[in-house]
Amino acid sequence: MNRPRKHSLTLRGHRTSVSLEDEFWAAFLEIATEEGRAINALAADIDAARGTDCGLASAIRLYVLRRLRAR
Repeated sequence: MNRPRKHSLTLRGHRTSVSLEDEFWAAFLEIATEEGRAINALAADIDAARGTDCGLASAIRLYVLRRLRAR
């Protein structure tokens, strides 16, 4: 597995970055494509739902994991 790499996102007009492994980033892009959504819009929804006790990168990993398990 690769080390996490920074990936840039724009959430509700604000630039940020998340550190994700290439495999998680690729799966995240694939899910966004399947849903017909922009990656930034999907990330913004995950960000809004994650609460304060979970970082954005962890929330994205959990989202990806749940989606893949649901298949």
